[in-house]
Amino acid sequence: MSGGTTATGTAGRAGTALRAAGGLAVAGAAALAWASLVEVRWYALREVTVPVLPPGQAPLRVLHVSDLHLTPGQRRKVDWVRDLATLDPHLVVDTGDNWAHIDAMPALLRALEPLLAVPGAFVLGSNDYVAPGFKNPARYLLPDARHAPQRPPAALPWRELVSRLTSAGWVDLSNRRDVLEVDGRRLSLVGTDDAHLDRDQMPPAGGPDDARTSDGRSPAVDLHVGVTHAPYRRVLDAMHADGVDLTIAGHTHGGQLALPFWGALTTNCDLDLRRAKGLHGWPGARPDRADGAGSSWLHVSAGLGTSPYAPVRFACRPEATLLTLTSP
Repeated sequence: MSGGTTATGTAGRAGTALRAAGGLAVAGAAALAWASLVEVRWYALREVTVPVLPPGQAPLRVLHVSDLHLTPGQRRKVDWVRDLATLDPHLVVDTGDNWAHIDAMPALLRALEPLLAVPGAFVLGSNDYVAPGFKNPARYLLPDARHAPQRPPAALPWRELVSRLTSAGWVDLSNRRDVLEVDGRRLSLVGTDDAHLDRDQMPPAGGPDDARTSDGRSPAVDLHVGVTHAPYRRVLDAMHADGVDLTIAGHTHGGQLALPFWGALTTNCDLDLRRAKGLHGWPGARPDRADGAGSSWLHVSAGLGTSPYAPVRFACRPEATLLTLTSP
């Protein structure tokens, strides 16, 4: 008999399909175990050189920490953050989402304690104001994952956090400008509150805290730095129009779940995927320049934590970054 399908052939194809499905299941389970048990705690220090200082100046070390999403009991993360002080940074920039639990204040202050002895600046993120709640993880694959929660989120004691940080000498840049003297250099700073919550408002130029326009002139400022939590395009455009040399941001988690050789699947804002983390130019390409003539620098941190409801990272290690600013 010809043209028919034998029982042996059907069974063979079924067996092959079952083996393939089994292999995929094993691979998926292995990837989940890696993402949830290993990589999510495999903290990395990134080191990046940014040629942004005026000619002839000595390097300036800026430590960028972001998105700790700290909860009680994360002692390894606390110890790792404390150890960053041994890098001897000249300036610390914290771009928000420091905690994820109402009882995390003691752990957070312990983590930041050695860094608070260094000049610093900070802004807040959405999870500094309210604790995260459960949501469908698939929402993170949308271009903008904001949504109205089914119940009001738990408020966090953010005012106390701001008071603790400013009392230690760090400057709050939430919709503010300020000036810092750092290692003999004069830095003008501008920041916004969290754009993910639509709390951002670019502070107007020319006010009393704008060092560049005091008395109608542009006095000597060695560097103009922008700081924000969520790198929405409107904020980056406003920073660029303000003349910043370097904008520092977090929020994206570097995509948190990435594909090897491809990169991030989402930025959780309207920033393009290729700039989900790392050093880039804004609005065009940089390093350095090809051809980002007229572009300012942008550094986006993949951050150190995750929501407690999605404690996984894949092909995107948690990180802090030491930015070494140099002369061109």
